[in-house]
Amino acid sequence: MPELLIELFSEEIPARMQGFARDTLRKMVTDGLVEAGLTYGHAQAFSTPRRLVLVLDGLSTESPTLREERKGPAVTAPEAAVQGFLRSTGLTLDQLEKRDDKKGQVWFAVIEKPGRAAPEIVAEVLEKTIRSFPWPKSMRWGNGTLKWVRPLHSILCLLSDDTGASVVDLDIDGIKAGATTAGHRFMAPDRFAVTGFADYAAKLKAAKVVLDSSEREAMIWHDATQLAFAQGLELVEDRGLLTEVAGLVEFPVALMGAIAEDFLHLPPEVLQTSMREHQKFFSVKNPKTGRIEGFVTVANRETADHGATILKGNLKVLSARLSDARFFWEHDLRVVKTEGLEGMGAGLANVTFHNKLGSQKARIERIAALAREIAPLVGADPDQAEKAALVVKSDLRSAMVGEFPELQGLMGSYYARAQGLSEEIAAACKGHYSPLGPSDAVPSEPVTVAVALADKIDTLTGFWAIDEKPTGSKDPFALRRAALGVIRLVLGNGLRMGLGRVVSKIFNQRANIATLGDWVRETELEQEETKSALYEALINEDLASYAEGHEAKLAELASSFLGGVKPTPSKHHGQARQSSSDLLSFFHDRLKVFLKDEGIRHDVIDAVLAMPGNDDLTLVVKRAEALSAFLKTEDGTNLIQGFKRANNILTQAEAKDGVEYSFGADVKFAEAEEEKTLFAALDAAEAALAPAMASEDFATAMAEMAKLRAPIDAFFTAVQINAENPIVRRNRLNLLSRIRQICQSVADLTKLDG
Repeated sequence: MPELLIELFSEEIPARMQGFARDTLRKMVTDGLVEAGLTYGHAQAFSTPRRLVLVLDGLSTESPTLREERKGPAVTAPEAAVQGFLRSTGLTLDQLEKRDDKKGQVWFAVIEKPGRAAPEIVAEVLEKTIRSFPWPKSMRWGNGTLKWVRPLHSILCLLSDDTGASVVDLDIDGIKAGATTAGHRFMAPDRFAVTGFADYAAKLKAAKVVLDSSEREAMIWHDATQLAFAQGLELVEDRGLLTEVAGLVEFPVALMGAIAEDFLHLPPEVLQTSMREHQKFFSVKNPKTGRIEGFVTVANRETADHGATILKGNLKVLSARLSDARFFWEHDLRVVKTEGLEGMGAGLANVTFHNKLGSQKARIERIAALAREIAPLVGADPDQAEKAALVVKSDLRSAMVGEFPELQGLMGSYYARAQGLSEEIAAACKGHYSPLGPSDAVPSEPVTVAVALADKIDTLTGFWAIDEKPTGSKDPFALRRAALGVIRLVLGNGLRMGLGRVVSKIFNQRANIATLGDWVRETELEQEETKSALYEALINEDLASYAEGHEAKLAELASSFLGGVKPTPSKHHGQARQSSSDLLSFFHDRLKVFLKDEGIRHDVIDAVLAMPGNDDLTLVVKRAEALSAFLKTEDGTNLIQGFKRANNILTQAEAKDGVEYSFGADVKFAEAEEEKTLFAALDAAEAALAPAMASEDFATAMAEMAKLRAPIDAFFTAVQINAENPIVRRNRLNLLSRIRQICQSVADLTKLDG
């Protein structure tokens, strides 16, 4: 079977697009070939800055002949129906067959599609792939209409087998497929012919091109670590940068240089970020001091002076870049030492967080108030939590974060220490954004946890209040990530806090503000400017700065509001209750996704969420874990079936009789020994379950539940529920009610599947 080799040779492809391009080329070509009837054994895609390559082993030589039978209308059908069937098949009436059917004779069409040779199909599929390739950005060049990420120079398209190799006949806007390619742009630019993939790969390597991106990564990492090791230093791992740099070179040559002494006092993260973002340098660290003291750059060629000229040029540019970073650092330190972090962040009053949620300053004040309330729930000092919340976002106005936004939070921690603030506040500056993703560490310092929770909860309640919730796959404000962050903070620190109560209080406060805003809009004020100013303050939830000095009524109302006196409930309070309920459901949905990855079924979580205290996520998870473990045992599975049988019988009887059987089961009416045994087992379980549930010892509770399995099974085997004696029947139905009540005290087992 032939081997297919495709190379699309162009100007440099951006490194960030190469992985996508490899996968897309493989998928589009293989899907197209399979759809046309060809088969293949294995497909591999490769990329370098100047080429996309695809090789398929075991490609079939032609597509099979296809025979399709299609049933048409009845022979007696109207002419229009027959003509429509003929058009759909492409046949004429004399080519149709009459066949007997249940309701008489019908027309049948037998359509044969002859197979096609592989070269014809490959040419068709490759042209379609090139013309419709979904580059994130593409361009046209010259006078042609073809679009590609960069000008496309040549196409290599070769089918080869034991008998030899042949070029696929393909011409796309004047670019004809051939059997040649070119080596390294500088070290081996001449074109050469190839006869197959093995020949292609070997000749490329000889022409100073390493085809496989993973091989280039391995070369870069090995050479760079060896250079650092030789000087007693360590290369700072950066997998993202490694992948990017491997996409910038066809023949990687690692070169190491030293950072000038003038810049070594800069924070290591600043040096690393500046070198990575501006020059794609790897950082080299002194393991004894932790300082970044050197760098590794990767050239795309070997030189006669072993890279000395390249290093000299890079050092010149690096010095300029690090001079900028040093200026930002020293400027920010001067601001902090003269004005403090609060002074640095003062400009956030003029930065809009969201046009319906006010400024960043107003948001920070909300977060500070909330952090103070949350602090006792997480073991943090309220004063420290509030103070930290007021400064954790100040570095957003720093020169350094303006240049390198990814350093937000981290730079705040440096500036907090420079100001002499506590280590708790410095840690909160750095850690309050966490966790950002599923692999991000969860902070454990109490002050950081308080501020991180306040930050994320304020975001969620704010966007819920203005009805900007995630819809489908759209989540422009990353609210799912914020909710998952809250969940991980709560569970990772074993926090016992009622989220429902926290968010309900926030929504009520917003409802109070909205109600006060309605009053401001509707009341007659002599000073329209005052009215506008106060209303604007309401949007920013910053009444104090405007109430003082205004009319007595406004001052009195604002003072009462700020003192905690709630306005008369309004429509806003009804909306607040609904928003609180919706947001708690959102947390529950995110919790299900999180626990699914932990191996806990959705129905198990639903059974636990139906119980009281479902806004205590730590409690919910403890219950879910215990129930999940119980259901994996034989006793657990059988007990659930027994419970469901009891519940079904009881539900049907209550519906039929129009009464509720929930009280009055008495052992004196028991007739069978199995019935008396069940009474005793239920008494014992009830006595043991109550203290176990009260102490949240769910493992013990489940163990006690398991003891009910045998007596319930025996009861259903030996006892007829619908006895002829109405007293006995009622007593047995009330006994089933006890089974339901005791089992439901652990979780709502009706929510379980199966």
